[in-house]
Amino acid sequence: MSKDEDADPESLARTIALRMLERQPRTRVELERALVRRGVPAEAAASVLDRFTEVGLVDDEAFATAWVDSRHVGRGLARRALSAELRQRGVDEQIVRDAVGAVSADDEEAAARALATRRLPSMARLPRDTQVRRMVGILARKGFSQGLAMKVIREVLADAAMRP
Repeated sequence: MSKDEDADPESLARTIALRMLERQPRTRVELERALVRRGVPAEAAASVLDRFTEVGLVDDEAFATAWVDSRHVGRGLARRALSAELRQRGVDEQIVRDAVGAVSADDEEAAARALATRRLPSMARLPRDTQVRRMVGILARKGFSQGLAMKVIREVLADAAMRP
């Protein structure tokens, strides 16, 4: 038997959770899922995660806020994509709404415009309808609505056409 298998369930849960948190921040649900996969009894997992939450090692609100800041600025994701990612990680719906609410419509439009502007030069030799179709796809994969995508693409293409 390994050292971990000999340990009491709470000790095992603590060890697993701490190792996971060493690598990157996690949500409570992500930690719960990992503990269940490792065979930790639900009561032991809940006890350890309650204590970790109490001392601030697990904080879904801080996680969601940092996630939104990082993924919106770094990857240019729209509110819809950010919400989906947080839900997938088990973040409570109200926390998701609060964190994603920090991204304004103007921020979202600016991110879409920056992405479209950055990608346009690689499509310069393509027909305009192909450019539009590809740009809509790129923006849709980042979670932007079709209406916002079309507005931004029209503006970016018009700006590019005015430049010599």
